[in-house]
Amino acid sequence: MPSSLKLAALAAALTAAAAALAQPPAPREVAPTPAGDFELAVAHDGRTRTALVHVPERSGGARPLPVILNFHGGGGTARDHREYVGMDALADREGFIVVYPNGTGWFEEQFLTWNAGLCCGYAVTEKVDDVGFVRALLDALGTRAPVDPARVYATGLANGAMMSYRLAAQASDRIAAIAPVGGSMVLPERRVGDPRPSLEVPGRRPVPIMHVHSVDDPRAVYQGGLSEPVPLTSTRTRHPNAEEVLYRWVAFAGCRAKPAVAETRAGAPGTGTAAHTATKYVFAGCRNQTEIVLWKLSGAGHVWPGARRDDFSPVLGPGTDVIDANEEMWRFFRRFALPPIRP
Repeated sequence: MPSSLKLAALAAALTAAAAALAQPPAPREVAPTPAGDFELAVAHDGRTRTALVHVPERSGGARPLPVILNFHGGGGTARDHREYVGMDALADREGFIVVYPNGTGWFEEQFLTWNAGLCCGYAVTEKVDDVGFVRALLDALGTRAPVDPARVYATGLANGAMMSYRLAAQASDRIAAIAPVGGSMVLPERRVGDPRPSLEVPGRRPVPIMHVHSVDDPRAVYQGGLSEPVPLTSTRTRHPNAEEVLYRWVAFAGCRAKPAVAETRAGAPGTGTAAHTATKYVFAGCRNQTEIVLWKLSGAGHVWPGARRDDFSPVLGPGTDVIDANEEMWRFFRRFALPPIRP
């Protein structure tokens, strides 16, 4: 090849290389995760933390999917909570990922709790950084499954509900909406000696909330106050008034102070839950197109509505099917996403 042609070819190659370098990098694609279940281990704050992950059957390869973080109650485990709430079937039908994290405790695989602020147990005593763990967990999940980071939601029962509130207050940059069940926010006030929970929202965005709670809950007392003692112990937990906490979020979000009654339901006649009721209150007019909802139940105990009936009704109170918490929270969640990040 003549030298002039060689130089021309070299110049063309250098021009193409420069053009390629000038292009923005292609979006990182996560290798498709087979549908099904796996355990995710995360090293955080000197501990190895774990979570059970369910990827739906209709995962569709690398298409980004919503994620629901579902936190077990105090003294529970991810595995038991997963079996109890039965959310995997809905995830398969609707196409979202469910993550069931494990809390911490004196024993590795039982009696686990979350540091939700003033509650509960080992996690609070040891000052476990559970908010940091959730952030690390989401980062790790994003390398294993096709996660849509704008559509990450949190729910949980009891101490797990309290944890979802803490995430709304302290990780609103990662959590699009929450749906606490049978538990309220228990973050401490900054003032020394004031036991009332505070609203430590670091800034910035009101988080959509759907709160589910029974007025007859014997453990997470709806009206506030001390719960009944944990069986075989004298341990009692002080709970805030669920409506007072919710109204603080209403004020923060700039919603109309008076809610609208959107729906009322009653148990099916002739069944064991015939006397149960559920009323849906919606606080509208909030800023940033958010919304706050209260499902106020009666007749049910400290339970996940719609879950399989448990053997612990003498301790937790009766289960209920007056609403299906899984269905209601997914209808709520799918309407919300994190706002785009501004440069």
